[in-house]
Amino acid sequence: MSQLPRISREVRLATVPAGLPRAEDFTVVEVPLPVPGDGEVLVRNRFFLVFAALRTLLGGGVKGTPFPPILPGDTLFGAAIGEVVTAPDGSGLRPGDLVSHRLGWREYAVLAAADCTPLGDALPDPVAHLAQGRTAYGALTRGAKVGPGDTVFVSGGAGSVGSLAGRIAKLLGAERVIGSTGSPEKAKRMVAELGYDAAIVRGAGPLTEQLAVAAPDGIDVLFDNVAGEDLRAAVAAARTGARFVLVGALSGQLAKDGSGNAAPVELDAYQLILKQITMRGYSAMGDPEVQPEWIDRFGGWLRSGAIDFPYVRVEGIAQAPQALHEMMTGRHLGTVVVAL
Repeated sequence: MSQLPRISREVRLATVPAGLPRAEDFTVVEVPLPVPGDGEVLVRNRFFLVFAALRTLLGGGVKGTPFPPILPGDTLFGAAIGEVVTAPDGSGLRPGDLVSHRLGWREYAVLAAADCTPLGDALPDPVAHLAQGRTAYGALTRGAKVGPGDTVFVSGGAGSVGSLAGRIAKLLGAERVIGSTGSPEKAKRMVAELGYDAAIVRGAGPLTEQLAVAAPDGIDVLFDNVAGEDLRAAVAAARTGARFVLVGALSGQLAKDGSGNAAPVELDAYQLILKQITMRGYSAMGDPEVQPEWIDRFGGWLRSGAIDFPYVRVEGIAQAPQALHEMMTGRHLGTVVVAL
């Protein structure tokens, strides 16, 4: 412990954002290096995830979600990859081991050994454990049961989840995959880099009309990470018996106005009935069996070159607040990761 720094830095909420979070809504503070108690592990974080769901937590949260709201003065949290510094006897952990946990947004973290998951060598690159493909894989295999011949529409296809969902759908046998995004530049990259056959752009004309052109025979599956106009367009394009699986609500989380904790959308119930559309929500956190299956398949796909992990690397904890703002305002394609 004598070789460790005396302080650690962490990102705290300074004020509740008015609209989308800005860098000045946060502060990077120095705190004494945390000291582990009995049964606790000290971890030096190497990477942590920047993710859109923080907007909901900063806005007061949503009843029923597994995480508490983040209040002014609180340290942010989220998925992280760290290196064990010290670990208690009998924990199965040793200094130098890489683990995943949920106390990101700080340089050092203290947590119970049970809250650390050793990474092993299942994935060729440790940072790939921050990929949000588990949600996409679980929703497409369990919620929508994508199979050969399906036409799949992925809303929010350029974000951390959507950037993997299109490629996963293809690997599961989908014949055609269409994604949506808010940027013409991202739409081009989605087709060139992410395996999409076509991409439609919010703000470039009615999505219903764009989707009708991209999928003239309709869609069999909706992987919905947005809600809003994207969900309405999917209802209009749905074939009889279409399967919709809802995993996110970016239309609310990334709305410039509001708190980010609601995503209302008006749908034509007649169309849901007449087309016999099935619609369900999916959360990978409520499906513990999906994680080992996803890691096994993801590792194989990465090693074979069938898929990659598109992410933007931001260097240093001081840049994390700005990285959050840039992610929420649509600057980046794929997952945003802060490296420490």
